[in-house]
Amino acid sequence: MQTLKLKKSEFDFLKEYIYNNIGISLSEQKIYLVQGRLSKRLKELGLSSFEEYCKLLSDDIKRSELSYLASLISTNVTSFFREESQWRFLEKNIETIGLNKRLRIWSAASSTGEEPYSINMFLHEHITDIVNWDVKILATDISTKVLKIAQAGEYKTKAYEMLSKRYQIKYFTKAGLDTFAIKPFIKKDIKFRLFNLVTGDYKVFGGKKFDIIFCRNVMIYFDKKTQNELVAKFYNLLNMGGYLFIGSSEALTDIKQGFKLVSGSIYKKV
Repeated sequence: MQTLKLKKSEFDFLKEYIYNNIGISLSEQKIYLVQGRLSKRLKELGLSSFEEYCKLLSDDIKRSELSYLASLISTNVTSFFREESQWRFLEKNIETIGLNKRLRIWSAASSTGEEPYSINMFLHEHITDIVNWDVKILATDISTKVLKIAQAGEYKTKAYEMLSKRYQIKYFTKAGLDTFAIKPFIKKDIKFRLFNLVTGDYKVFGGKKFDIIFCRNVMIYFDKKTQNELVAKFYNLLNMGGYLFIGSSEALTDIKQGFKLVSGSIYKKV
């Protein structure tokens, strides 16, 4: 089978398109990574060259291909309850976050759903009277592909077995030979939506504020300018005293914009 070759001019177009529409800044060394990840997509579309794919993107006024491109370029690696130290912080502070037992949380890059489901399972474990709380969790991602997986809430045994027996019994039900599903009472508080953190219209939030925003292992792909812009948007969307959780390999160095570091990779709006 003939290997599709990505020319330098085509890579330059894709690099600019990806930066402008997804925010990911690709170095020149990523040309072979892009070629490898997009080759299968070209064959799915019946295209014989990257030139044809670049034209498809140029003509794609509605950006209908963008979601597919984003899922191929970004790395959707996630798991239940990753970043253990952040959960320990929340365990100590969760009942003091949120006014009058009202809690609004945004999982801003929810991928296949493990993060927002982990959040709600955590709340049910650590808020003693959770049934009396008004909790809503928004989970967004740029990829329709991963959002469909997240909305289904079904996971393979490998992901399920990473959890304790208590969590397995309390929050999951068997859905197939090698599949386990999140129980409805955990799913009902979570709304999954398609949203582009870089080019999305933040007016859709309509002035609503969050108590906690999770945006982990996303900004490592952005340049400083894009990081600054995104952090400013997060700041405006948080209630005073609200928290921003980022990945352990990330930091808001020089772009704190009113945030105070309170624990490793956890910032508070002050």
